[in-house]
Amino acid sequence: MSFFAENYDVAVIGAGHAGIEAALAAARLGCKTAIFTINMDAVGNCPCNPSIGGTAKGHLVREVDALGGEMGKTADECFLQSRMLNRGKGPAVHSLRAQIDREKYKSKMKHKLEMQRNLHLRQAEIVEIARNDAGIWLLTTRLEAVYCARTVVVATGTYLKSKIFVGEVSFESGPDGIFPSSFLSESLVKLGLRLRRFKTGTPARVLRDSIDFSKLEIQNGDEKITPFSYESRHIGENRVSCYVGYTTAKTREIILKNIHRSPLYSGLIEGKGPRYCQSIEDKFVRFADKERHQFFVEPCGLNTDEMYVQGLSSSLPEEAQIQFYRSLPGFENAILMRPAYAIEYDCVDPLQMHSTLEFSELPGLFGAGQINGSSGYEEAAAQGLVAGINAALEVKGRSPLVLDRSTSYIGTLIDDLVTKGVSDPYRMMTSRSEYRLVLRQDNADERLTPIGREIGLISEARWSAFKKKQEIKTKEIKRIKNLVIPASAEVNAMLVSRETSEISAGTRMFDLLKRPQITYDCLRDFDVNRPEIDDEIFEQIEVEIKYDGYINKQMSQIEAMKRLESKKLPTDADYSQVDGLRLEAVEKLNLVKPENIGQASRISGVSPADISVLLIWIRQKSRRSGQ
Repeated sequence: MSFFAENYDVAVIGAGHAGIEAALAAARLGCKTAIFTINMDAVGNCPCNPSIGGTAKGHLVREVDALGGEMGKTADECFLQSRMLNRGKGPAVHSLRAQIDREKYKSKMKHKLEMQRNLHLRQAEIVEIARNDAGIWLLTTRLEAVYCARTVVVATGTYLKSKIFVGEVSFESGPDGIFPSSFLSESLVKLGLRLRRFKTGTPARVLRDSIDFSKLEIQNGDEKITPFSYESRHIGENRVSCYVGYTTAKTREIILKNIHRSPLYSGLIEGKGPRYCQSIEDKFVRFADKERHQFFVEPCGLNTDEMYVQGLSSSLPEEAQIQFYRSLPGFENAILMRPAYAIEYDCVDPLQMHSTLEFSELPGLFGAGQINGSSGYEEAAAQGLVAGINAALEVKGRSPLVLDRSTSYIGTLIDDLVTKGVSDPYRMMTSRSEYRLVLRQDNADERLTPIGREIGLISEARWSAFKKKQEIKTKEIKRIKNLVIPASAEVNAMLVSRETSEISAGTRMFDLLKRPQITYDCLRDFDVNRPEIDDEIFEQIEVEIKYDGYINKQMSQIEAMKRLESKKLPTDADYSQVDGLRLEAVEKLNLVKPENIGQASRISGVSPADISVLLIWIRQKSRRSGQ
């Protein structure tokens, strides 16, 4: 017999990376919020890599922090080793990645939820979501408690009807042996949502003492630690080392000999797996000409001897896993503490959503994270923050937050999901953004902190610190534009040593910094009045000076995009009634229901000619409405 439990403004289903950011944001915006988890011990769990960040993912973490989210701060509190990836490439693709203490991260996040004002953390499995005639959402738990909420964020991760596969063995389970959410999928279908089946996987965890690290290459962290959060300072030193190894001919032989036993190839797995994070058996089949594959050995924490073996996810039988892991250099006596597995789960088609992450036909219901067809902790946190903010803003009757592609990687991620959809788990990459030189991780605060402040997630102290930083930066740019470096034998010797031309007369420091070979540090001996300011400000100024022409070009492209974004399309349009559109365009436009011409132009199957037709149609509608 069901019973009424409590009323909330915002209810969040799931306490993974998406659910955490959604719940914290809603509560911090003054909404009475509940966050539900199947198992309290799985709050903030990292069931795959014990790391935060990575290529493009580091950008997302920085952006979440700039808006007032929590992932970056907690990662800084729990980091074990920090590295800035892609240092040898341009600044657009520099991305921070940190190994974290997995258990400490979970504990920290759980405690933050417990201590957050306006927020209740509850252990309960939500089995049904329904909406009453008054537009209030009713959430029923497996214990038949009914909670009411004005808005709901569904952030169920990989738990919806999830199923584990290890060789010929399969069973219903969520990650790490946690119970799955077995009934909620049916409720979502009843609401009219289109579901699909995706798959992901994880490698084995190996006992540290059973690995001979002398046969692996050591991978140390950066000497200078860069935090994720703009509020973090002096977060400590690297505490651990990671290692790199390569598979052998024996590894290949064992895997291919057992490939028929992999559920990926035996037909047991129906779900579509991630394109950019393949299992080791998939790698040997798809890249048959490649003799070996790289893997990384990473610690899971300071108080555990579990080692994560990145790059070797598998769904082969456990006996085959033991054989191929022991074929690796240094793993001859490896003890597998947890076998690798594949996991299959339900998710929704994100084409059913607005850019706010609200389902277009279900007002007040939002989706965030892997339920939207994405993969990764960072992608989940980014969506959770946006969904939680918009759920709260809807309760408060305020205008929603919509981040477009020109503002952020978060905007790019959401736009890709809701306009292009997904055929496999979506992973953020720098190549997905056409404006990546503008959307660097170093300037995430400049782009997004004013937005976070306007929403209400940036404190007065943080806002004051941000404004002070901008004042320092502006003053420094003015200084170096006016500072003239006199020509001298010492200056020219330095320039020649850097393989750039000499100067014959005094030259502005600003102009010298435009040269690719010259850095702030090169000019240190000739800049007697150099101020004592953070290195990150020097680095940011240097990037903006060197890439000024390219940045201005991208800004022009952004302005052109914004003009298209400003041309709104009716959300209830029937595109079959628009003369001149091709049949494929009609089908795609009616499916996606783009919010503006810019979104329409990014839909696969909508051509430039179709966009021209839409522009004429909008003008005609505007003239008629003006009459």
